[in-house]
Amino acid sequence: MPDLGKYAATVLSAYAVSLLLIVALVALTLWRAAKVRRALAEAEGRKGRADG
Repeated sequence: MPDLGKYAATVLSAYAVSLLLIVALVALTLWRAAKVRRALAEAEGRKGRADG
C-alpha cells in the first residue's frame, strides 16, 4: 500500500464510502429485478388464465 501521509484517512474513507455505495447499488438493483420478475410472472399468469 502506498504511503498516503496525512491524507490516508481521507483517501481510505473515500474508498470505503465508494465501495459501500457500489454494494448498495448492486443490492438495490438485484432486489428491484426480483420484484419486477415476480410482477411479470404474475401478469403473465393472469394473461394465461384469461386466454384459456
